[in-house]
Amino acid sequence: MYEYKFVEANLGGFFTDANHHQIIDKYAKEGWKLVQVLAMGYNAHGKPTEYEVIFERKIEDN
Repeated sequence: MYEYKFVEANLGGFFTDANHHQIIDKYAKEGWKLVQVLAMGYNAHGKPTEYEVIFERKIEDN
């Protein structure tokens, strides 16, 4: 069985830096595997503005 984690991320903008590399590195060190990145919000020009990074890891059976 697996458990999932959903984390909001951004790819940066005019005044902000992208944070997806830090998010992926952080969760990989905790044993999470990157599954998918989904665009969740769009601006008026159709460009994605919000992203959700989805991770999974196996639940250890006791």
